Amino acid sequence: MFNLLRMDLYRMIRSRAVYICLGIMLGLSILCCFMVWMFETPEGQNMALRLGMVEISELAEMEAVGSVLEEMDFLEMFRDMGMDGGSHCTMLGIVVALFVCMDFNSGYIKNIMSSHRNRWGYVVSKVLAVGILNFGLIVISLLFTLLANLVLHMVPFVSPAQILFYLAWAWLVSTAFAALIILICVLTRSTAMGVLGAVFIGSGMVTVAASAFTDLFHMGRWVEYTLYFNLSYGPSAYSGAGDLKVFVVGLVFLVLYSLAAAVVLKKQDI
Repeated sequence: MFNLLRMDLYRMIRSRAVYICLGIMLGLSILCCFMVWMFETPEGQNMALRLGMVEISELAEMEAVGSVLEEMDFLEMFRDMGMDGGSHCTMLGIVVALFVCMDFNSGYIKNIMSSHRNRWGYVVSKVLAVGILNFGLIVISLLFTLLANLVLHMVPFVSPAQILFYLAWAWLVSTAFAALIILICVLTRSTAMGVLGAVFIGSGMVTVAASAFTDLFHMGRWVEYTLYFNLSYGPSAYSGAGDLKVFVVGLVFLVLYSLAAAVVLKKQDI
């Protein structure tokens, strides 16, 4: 399995899709940071006024309402820029779908299975490789947001322990989502289905629509145990044993989807 993991990491590093999605994520972060600085800080508002992007009356209304940054810290800004809204999971899911389905579309999986007949090891290798990629994407996004905040002085920082707590469970939950995309790809062997799953599930559209329907029958509590809900509304700091629920949810879905993918792959013909 170590050789499979090493091969997957090598192929992932050389994949253009990884860098394209990373560029999109950083581009969205740049746009969000610029818009927040432009319309929520005095320096940015003065620049917007000079450039004609806002009128004096609009600026006065914004000052009367107050800046949203007054009640925001660094971690909350980082979450609002992509993690909570689902853009991180969507980008990660697209990369995973392209990466996994490439094995089926090119016939490369036949060569892999001829040398490594353990299909459980194939799925575990994919999950580990995706987990490493996910960790790298989260850390790069965090460091970029940190640098932007240092330069623009937008929001106060939080303690390293608070950041580590959030990163730990956010990584676990988002990796569980990536395992779901692996399951979809193994089940359908379709890049289109994998990408559609990443977009509709990662963005929360499926969860929100299903929750709205079940709310009509007062059966909406199930949404609290979904990956999208926990990633979007999970705790930013540890305050008690109840905050560990996000770890349990992430771990359960990660194991469940990984086992399901391995079972499906084992029962299918390659």
